[in-house]
Amino acid sequence: MLCDRPLPLLAALLLAPLLLGVINRTKAIFAGRRGQPLLQAYFDLIKLLRKSATYSHTTTWVFRAGPVIGLAAVVSALALMPLGGMPATVAFPGDLLLFAYLLALQRFLTVAAALDTGSSFEGMGASREVLFSALAEPALFLSLAALVRETGCLSLTALVEAVAVRTWLVQGPALGLVTVALFVVLLAENARIPVDDPNTHLELTMIHEVMVLDHSGPDFAFILYAAALKLWLFAALTASLVFPVRTGNAWADGAATVAAIGVAGVAVGMVESVLARLRLVRVPEMLVGATALAGVAVVLVLR
Repeated sequence: MLCDRPLPLLAALLLAPLLLGVINRTKAIFAGRRGQPLLQAYFDLIKLLRKSATYSHTTTWVFRAGPVIGLAAVVSALALMPLGGMPATVAFPGDLLLFAYLLALQRFLTVAAALDTGSSFEGMGASREVLFSALAEPALFLSLAALVRETGCLSLTALVEAVAVRTWLVQGPALGLVTVALFVVLLAENARIPVDDPNTHLELTMIHEVMVLDHSGPDFAFILYAAALKLWLFAALTASLVFPVRTGNAWADGAATVAAIGVAGVAVGMVESVLARLRLVRVPEMLVGATALAGVAVVLVLR
């Protein structure tokens, strides 16, 4: 139904910061703490939007354009993501390729803005970000290739709708490997433990956070909001595969998928509570392992 098309995008725009609250509360429960309020991310965004931005004289328009265009790229990618039985706001054959490249565009703009500061510190983080992203992309593309081969669909909306309980019964091992690979990509692309620690302040271990140290005010709010939307996007893709609820009612399917996204947030919080951050030299091994799992999934669906 056409009236349902904007709903997946609106749900992401409204609920994505709440997913960060779910992760933080899960980590607090594991640590025996009360933790932050579930709505803390919203409070932080509002506080930053009320402030003014400060710019260094060494930066150019690239530094100012990075957060804005990066946020626009993530929102555009979200427009291609369905929500359970609700089709994406925009859907067409081959949109999954545009989906991947919009995320690459957001990453490129973040790296370009970091390099524009002329800081060797931010250049270090940009170098690490590019390296780990280059290793995560094959896992993402092979995972999507396995799903395309199994479902015969080149659109994210059609692909998600085609995955059902019967699909798991037929290709359970392949889908399981794809799920693990996508979850590793989720952790890597969103700078979560064990790849990166979003709360770290140690210079030698920072990856994503070091690239945005010079941003402030609304620009920093755009970066944090884009990060929340990106986390929602990967969680929605993974949850749609693991919990293929198909009741025939689009609203019920969408609500079930939102609940599944919350479960994905709890899973991320659990991982961050029981695992330590990997040494930088070990992160490529994990990403290559995810690529290998996705490659095996492709082989299984080709049989």
